[in-house]
Parts: sequence; C-alpha cells; structure tokens
Amino acid sequence: MTPLRVVLADDQDLVRAGFRVILGTEDDIEVVGEARDGLEAVAVVTRLRPDVVLMDVQMPGVDGLEATRRILGPAGADNPIRIVILTTFDREDYLFEALRAGASGFLLKNSSPEDLVESVRIVARGDALLAPEVTRRVIARFGAPAPAAPTRRPPELTDREFEVLAHLARGASNAEIAAALFLGETTVKTHVSRILAKLDLRDRTHAVVFAYEHGIVSPGRP
Repeated sequence: MTPLRVVLADDQDLVRAGFRVILGTEDDIEVVGEARDGLEAVAVVTRLRPDVVLMDVQMPGVDGLEATRRILGPAGADNPIRIVILTTFDREDYLFEALRAGASGFLLKNSSPEDLVESVRIVARGDALLAPEVTRRVIARFGAPAPAAPTRRPPELTDREFEVLAHLARGASNAEIAAALFLGETTVKTHVSRILAKLDLRDRTHAVVFAYEHGIVSPGRP
C-alpha cells in the first residue's frame, strides 16, 4: 500500500519535529516535506503535491488561512489535497474562514498522538474532521442566522438526500444517520457521495459548512 504523503507547516521547529516523530512510526504515513511559514508551505505543497497538509493557522508573513486559499485555489472540489488546520482555538474566526477556504477540518494542538495520526487518515479518505461539539461551537458563532421560513432543499438533491444532508450537518455519523432514517450504512454512504458530487463539495466537512450557510440547519434549530 502506498503511504499517505504529508507536509507539515508550522513556524515552531519543535512542533514539526514532534509531529514528524509521531507520524514516522506509522507504516501507512510518510512525511515528505516541511514549511516554516505559509509562503513556504505553498511552494512545498505545489512542488510535492502531498495527500494531506497539517497547517498551522498563525504563522509569520503569509498565515495558514491565506496559504490554504492559495494551495486549494480555484480547483475547489477537484483538488485532491486535504488540509487540516492546527490550532489552539485562540482565533475561532480563523477556523471558520479556513473551512470556507477549503480546509477539511481542524485539530487542536494539544490533541493526543493517536488523534494526530487518525486525522491524517480521516481527511485522506474524505471524511469530516469536525467533532459534533466543535462543529456547534464554530458554526454557532459564525454560521448563518436561522432563516425566517424553512429552507427548501437544493434542487439538485432528492428529498432523501436532503434529509441525509441535514443529519450530516448536525455531526451525525453514517451509523447514526442510518439508524435515524432506517437505512443501511452502505445506502447512507451512497447518499453522502451523491450529495458531495451534486453540490460540488470537497468532503463531509464542506457539506456541514454548506448546510449552515444555506440555512438548511442553523444554530439553535433542531
């Protein structure tokens, strides 16, 4: 099996060294490059085309948010690179803007080594890296206000796909969606794949952002 190729972008040498040691113990992950700031990250990622980038938000010069925009660029959902934002939660506005820019989720810097390793695998396979409680915290502050009237489903989606999207946006797993809608997990996976394709979304994380931005679900609304 070809290892997942990872680039580390952080202005702290010790942080990058620690991440490299942790990820280097895994047979299915290879750290192929490092960057000390956003500008260097853009250059390294453009040259190496890794599968996953672990990107610090706050770096000198070009920060992680702008670097994310430049790396993912206009390709949108067609860009195969996945970016995980590293944060201490000091700037929640940066986090939400990073998701808007195309990042596939974020990881707290005090997370366990196991969580760091799993984050690479999660985003590489296109799944969301947003725990339900984190989703609520970020979206509740920066998401769209609840609409005056119930939002109609996007015309691209079937009624069932619209239901799946609403559950997904609230942080439900495939198993939880399957139980709520009396479907098989394989069927739910198929619906999620079709939702992403029809709405031209990169992954589940951006399905969450789409749902909040379009009023499909809203902070405080069940």
